[in-house]
Amino acid sequence: MYPMKLIAPLKDYLWGGTRLRDEYGKETQLTKIAESWELACHKDGMSVIGNGAAAGQTLADWIAAKGVGVLGTKAAKFPYFPLLIKLIDAHDNLSVQVHPDDDYARRVEGEYGKTEMWYVMDAASGAELLYGFQHEITKAEFRRRIEDNTLLDVVRHVPVQKGDVFFIPAGTLHAIGKGILICEIQQNSNTTYRVYDYGRIGTDGKPRDLHIEKALDVTCLAPAAQYTAIGTEVGICVGAQAHLLASCDCFTVYHLAVDGACVLPVGDDSFQCLTLLSGKLTLRTNADSLPLRKGESVFLPAGLGECSLTGQAELILSKI
Repeated sequence: MYPMKLIAPLKDYLWGGTRLRDEYGKETQLTKIAESWELACHKDGMSVIGNGAAAGQTLADWIAAKGVGVLGTKAAKFPYFPLLIKLIDAHDNLSVQVHPDDDYARRVEGEYGKTEMWYVMDAASGAELLYGFQHEITKAEFRRRIEDNTLLDVVRHVPVQKGDVFFIPAGTLHAIGKGILICEIQQNSNTTYRVYDYGRIGTDGKPRDLHIEKALDVTCLAPAAQYTAIGTEVGICVGAQAHLLASCDCFTVYHLAVDGACVLPVGDDSFQCLTLLSGKLTLRTNADSLPLRKGESVFLPAGLGECSLTGQAELILSKI
């Protein structure tokens, strides 16, 4: 086992921009990059290993060959690869949407639901996102406001800035606004129900599909909890400044700031994924040395042991 640099599948959804290519080094012939799936073992996108003996394999194939033990003891409760991590460049507004919980998604969609969290990497002046409702409404009012295009009058508009954190349980109505760059850590699901899309036309020349009946089934119609501050400082990485961003049954996420050298343990409990938001690092184990730069992600199998990180960088650490 060794640290695996990941090559991300890229998505060119119509609301995307060019920052992930121009500033974060994503190589592509696509005109725009809306999403870079940094850690992905999903039928709609697969991470490819970019270095070492397994270079060229998908991460999913490598895990299948090695066995689920490389994911750690905490991942044993999941019958599937548990995480999907994305970088998202919202050049324009995303649709107003909601994701189902596990029970509904498994019954209706054949995959698990989607609880997620956002770390705001950057935000233009005046940028905002939509996050739940201003006050509780009824299902009848929800339907009416979708139909008469007044939904935005009752959703909560939240100004954002770099470093803000949002935890978004399944069932929370939400939308990323234009001018925001986000690192998203989520359950490994691609089920989304759109309820409002600004009247936009898709690549097929038709209005994009809405999923109103399903959204009515799963949306929480009360205000979402306030959740916009970086979390408690913790001592998980000796020599680095680490803050807990989110912790739930599906994932645990930290923000790390490295300036010099630090030691990161990778135990048997969980794999880890490091995603560099800025700067450069060299990651070393007893047998390997791997340079990392802004916009790159690396998969660390469970039980890898102590890793050293040297350099100056800001990164997201995700695990179970």
